[in-house]
Amino acid sequence: MNQLGVYRSHFGLESLDLQASTAYWNIGAARLVERAIESGEGRLTDRGALVVRTGQFTGRSPKDKYIVRDATTENTVAWGSVNQPMSSEHFKDIWERVLGFLQDKDIIVEDLIGGADPEYSLPIRVVTLRAWHALFARQLFIRPQPEDLPNHNPEFTLVFVPDFEVNPKTDGTRSETAIIINFTRKLVLIAGTCYAGEMKKSVFTLLNYLLPEKNVLPMHCSANVGDHGRAALFFGLSGTGKTTLSADRDRRLVGDDEHGWSERGLFNFEGGCYAKCIRLSKEAEPQIYNAIRYGVVLENVKMDLETRLIDFDSDEYTENTRAAYRIDYIDGAVIPGMCGQPNDVVFLTADAFGVMPPISKLTPEQAMYHFLNGYTARVAGTERGLGSEPQATFSACFGEPFLPRDPLVYAKLLGEKLRTHNASVWLINTGWTAGKYGVGHRMSLAYTRAIVHAAIEGGLAHVPCKPHPVFRVLVPEYCPGVASEILDPRSSWADKEAYDHTARDLASRFQANFKQKFSSVGADILAAGPVVD
Repeated sequence: MNQLGVYRSHFGLESLDLQASTAYWNIGAARLVERAIESGEGRLTDRGALVVRTGQFTGRSPKDKYIVRDATTENTVAWGSVNQPMSSEHFKDIWERVLGFLQDKDIIVEDLIGGADPEYSLPIRVVTLRAWHALFARQLFIRPQPEDLPNHNPEFTLVFVPDFEVNPKTDGTRSETAIIINFTRKLVLIAGTCYAGEMKKSVFTLLNYLLPEKNVLPMHCSANVGDHGRAALFFGLSGTGKTTLSADRDRRLVGDDEHGWSERGLFNFEGGCYAKCIRLSKEAEPQIYNAIRYGVVLENVKMDLETRLIDFDSDEYTENTRAAYRIDYIDGAVIPGMCGQPNDVVFLTADAFGVMPPISKLTPEQAMYHFLNGYTARVAGTERGLGSEPQATFSACFGEPFLPRDPLVYAKLLGEKLRTHNASVWLINTGWTAGKYGVGHRMSLAYTRAIVHAAIEGGLAHVPCKPHPVFRVLVPEYCPGVASEILDPRSSWADKEAYDHTARDLASRFQANFKQKFSSVGADILAAGPVVD
């Protein structure tokens, strides 16, 4: 096998039994862009970013994700609909066919790192067939220094083969697509999909499995730091504003999506950002907008083929348009992505029912309750098959699809760290006000930014609070820069009885989800939820 690339690792591919035609090792962004354009994988925009299409899959395939069930994982993985098991025999058969598939192919190898803190970092290797996938990996993961690449010894290898399909009839899979993690072989196989986000979330899943044993809490959250070293975490599901709100021109970004919380402080898992860019504008999100430049990968974004101008407003291909860029493309980003202990923890929810307060403070027990519930709401236009009514969504720890272990493992770690470091916890609704979706309107981003700023900069430290009558969270009586009537969601509804009915309905959904999944937790956490009557 020919080995091309200036910075080739001394640790080759022999342990994988991989015999490709040619391997291009760590060849850099410029050559990857050239190869992507030459092979027709993408086109350059007028701003120098590479626009690509991800084919039939414009998002992750969570129902096609598997973990190999063997002696390593039998008693450590929370098996079920999220963590579907695959036998070692099935994986062995699939892997042997993948090796045969790759024999006459040119492959691209990128040696990278997950985790900015060297004490807890995970050396990884990404093996791809497409240049833009390798470029995506270089943008999203941490790039070792060139002089360190010869000695880069990966603990896990990701093999991305989009044109290889598994066989549901013989491989025990649901479809021809499969994302398989083998903790014993230290392999991740991504087959039958072009969606690059599968690489990102596979590494997140690896760290979610490995770090709790080191007393580190892996988190699906963004993080930033203020002028006085006040660090804040932002938890939230897609569409709640996690990336947008952490990209604040008055604060320094640590990372936009995945972090670890150790006794040393916070650290970013990644070296880049993967921001939604549907309806992106310079006025609303200047830091993200200005990050779109040469080397960036734009997924499924509409572009005029003549002028090469980007149409961020178009959802012709998908609502889930994305930009993958290096974190140092954000002005003032913290490099490397490490900081001290957080002063504030923010849970974000986009409540399309319009009944959650725009901001509330949580007791430690309420923090555990809402962390486990992981609530947001989805509306028509964000996913296929949704009707006109909002749909309540609950994702444990705000990242259930990526948790190999029982959610209570992560919740316990969160509780311990909140108590140890005395962090304040806030619940912020970035969703609807003055009525539910279709009646009211989305919370103003300007108001939300003012609310967030007041919370994490200490502006609410001495503001009196009163409990919400249904959700029992503590609602500040005023907030600097925000009209007082905004803080009371009931007062913003024209029909007060409709508000009461909708609030009780959502509260009952909270209770039903928590009872189904977490009835074994302590009575103090169970009692921290909402009341219906």
